[in-house]
Amino acid sequence: MARYPRPHRSQPAVPDTERVTGLPAVAALFANDPARVERLFYDDRIKPQVGPFCSLLAAHRKPYRLVKGDELAKIAGTQLHGGIVAIARLKPVPAFDLDEARLWAAARQPLLLLDGVSNPHNLGAIARTMAFFGMERLVVSDHPGQALPSDAALRVAEGGLEWLTVYRAPRFPTMLKQLGQHYRVVGTALGQGRPLEAMLAEGGQPLAVVLGNEEHGLPPATLAACEELATIAGSGRVQSLNVAATAAIVIHALAARKG
Repeated sequence: MARYPRPHRSQPAVPDTERVTGLPAVAALFANDPARVERLFYDDRIKPQVGPFCSLLAAHRKPYRLVKGDELAKIAGTQLHGGIVAIARLKPVPAFDLDEARLWAAARQPLLLLDGVSNPHNLGAIARTMAFFGMERLVVSDHPGQALPSDAALRVAEGGLEWLTVYRAPRFPTMLKQLGQHYRVVGTALGQGRPLEAMLAEGGQPLAVVLGNEEHGLPPATLAACEELATIAGSGRVQSLNVAATAAIVIHALAARKG
């Protein structure tokens, strides 16, 4: 095992890094962008599985270390670390580019957008579902409450955020109106609109579906910028679905019609 300076037991990730926890998420990080990894910590239960990660870090003179569970929890900032923590440079969140979106639309790639989804666990769950179904791009708004990739989102995503590019879109309602040149922009609203499957069956422009805040839905300006509204019909026994559950249904429908 490589020997490097020992960090303080409670040392958190520095501001320009993020903590990636759990073997699926760490494995996805090493598979997609290993150069971002700066340090690796793990406990006995993961030791048999980290050999390739440690060899790569040793080749680049980056530290890795076996630690006990209590120390690993302090490094991770949570008990829910799955036995392994990678300290990695932040993955960039690029600005949304309408010219790029035109190319995505020409390739018949559906788009999912979030406006005000504030819970990082929901963001992580959505990313995990998107990666499962092979969607590669997620656009988030400049809403002040909108969650961005974070330690918590990465943990719940189980590696999903490593397979996505997350874009940040300023002036979101204005952007949606411009996006309508290339996509059919569809908002989601409780008890309003038509079934998404019916819209997909109609063909035409690929869909860009916008999901809103867990409690309040989409802001009025965002709703006004959408060409149409979609809803998911249910039994009526409960009022609504969690936004991550709604996203899973939407993503499955979009992926089934992809291309």
